[in-house]
Amino acid sequence: MSDDESYELLGFDNVLLPVGDLGEAVAFYERAGFPVAFRLDEAGIALLKVGGETPGVLLRAEEEFGHRPPPWPSARLWLEVPDARTAADALRAAGVALLDDPFPVATGWTVEFADPWGNVVGLTDYSKRPELGRRP
Repeated sequence: MSDDESYELLGFDNVLLPVGDLGEAVAFYERAGFPVAFRLDEAGIALLKVGGETPGVLLRAEEEFGHRPPPWPSARLWLEVPDARTAADALRAAGVALLDDPFPVATGWTVEFADPWGNVVGLTDYSKRPELGRRP
């Protein structure tokens, strides 16, 4: 791309996750601690809030998706939390199965879980590098 055709990335808009059943997906993510910003059943979408930001996690019903992980490796969406190990405890208490115990990463700790359709969400903290986090 030439300089006169370049563009600037300003930030994230919504992150879209395909799900097989909107109602079941909303219930799953609410149990995992995600507040619902809005839900439009007629359009097959629901927006989950992430912090105080306007963009969020957009669930979109894909009827043919069913209850199975996709036949390809899933992308991973990681979201910042104050403490990933505390988040792991809260997820377990809510009945959300973790993919593994919290594990160390360069910035702190991360825990991952998958929804019934194979979308993987990680909750990560900046306990080792607080100056890089949203709350230094």
